[in-house]
Amino acid sequence: MTSKTFSFNIVPLSWSLLMTMVLAVALYAASIASYKSEQPTSAAGSTQQAATTGTWSGTFYSKHSNVTPFTMTVVINPDSRGHLIGSSTLNSECLKGAQLEVTVTGSTVVLAGSDKEGDNMTVRGTLDSTGTLLQSTYILNGSATGRCETDDGTGTLAKR
Repeated sequence: MTSKTFSFNIVPLSWSLLMTMVLAVALYAASIASYKSEQPTSAAGSTQQAATTGTWSGTFYSKHSNVTPFTMTVVINPDSRGHLIGSSTLNSECLKGAQLEVTVTGSTVVLAGSDKEGDNMTVRGTLDSTGTLLQSTYILNGSATGRCETDDGTGTLAKR
């Protein structure tokens, strides 16, 4: 009499199942992390962002003696996605009204953007304890026309 034996290799099957489960958990964790990164970070962060909305204006002074000081007014509001944007008006020889993206991290505020001619500006500063004064530095990279290639300096924006 002949006997036939059927054997199943259980270890590879268990290993495959285990790896599939680990991959599923990793994908789920990644999707949760992605979802959380799209949500407001904290009530304090939202409060700081809300505090920066409104109209800000001030004067900026170049580090270069041959560059005339300029004034800037920025109206900051959230866009349709909740991100802060600023619409600026300036009396600068180097930059016309620029659309600025506004980033708030604690008391640090960064406004960065460009005008229609491609001139760029970044203003980086710190809000005072009242949240109404932004002591800042700026850097401006103008067009290659030679009109204003680069400029940097300091200034203060006050909330109106």
